[in-house]
Amino acid sequence: MREFAESEGSPTRARGAPTCALPLWREPRPTGIRPTHDSVKTDPDRELVEACQLGEPSGLDGAFRQLYEQFKDRVYNVCYRITGNPTDALDASQETFGILFRKIVEFRFESKFSSWVYRIAINASIDLKRRTSMRWIASLDAPADSGTSESARTEIRDEQTEAPMAAASRHELEFEIQGAIARLSPKMRAITVLRYVENLSYDEIAEVLQISLGTVKSRLSRAHEALDRELTPVLDRYYLS
Repeated sequence: MREFAESEGSPTRARGAPTCALPLWREPRPTGIRPTHDSVKTDPDRELVEACQLGEPSGLDGAFRQLYEQFKDRVYNVCYRITGNPTDALDASQETFGILFRKIVEFRFESKFSSWVYRIAINASIDLKRRTSMRWIASLDAPADSGTSESARTEIRDEQTEAPMAAASRHELEFEIQGAIARLSPKMRAITVLRYVENLSYDEIAEVLQISLGTVKSRLSRAHEALDRELTPVLDRYYLS
């Protein structure tokens, strides 16, 4: 649905890698949110979602535009972290909002609406990665310094204010972090993004992925070990250089 890409404030405008606190995978502060039955009843997005359900599906207008503006950054961020590059992240974001636009009338608040949005974004991103796997394999034969996609992927919004060497170091660190996430399995990649990028609680992650709390903790533990193994030497080099 190309209208999402062309609208004002769309993720296509000056998009690079989302900024994040470093190190990326370290434990965030607890959110204190537990998605109980009562919290679903008082879903903060309920009024807006119901307005979308009552409206005519006539494009990115009215209540659906408000919904899009509210979720576009979160959706793009999740899609970027899972797909690993801005072009695929944009495609997965567009697919996510296309599904939301078509299926929102079927949503019955059996979970938080934001959990449903995250679930769609994750599935869209993983599906896109599977569909484009052959393209990624072919790209390994391309020259290492062959275009703008690498620089776009590691773009830092405040780069103008940084010294060249500092900017280069941040580029390298962001690339290493994103590369480590990309090497996780799809399941561990999704859970890592929800916990350490989106700062969701264990209960919220269980709701988004529709898995048990024990599975959440087990996958996070394995993901944490893998990221520690890969990124501790990188962070030592970054902070001690």
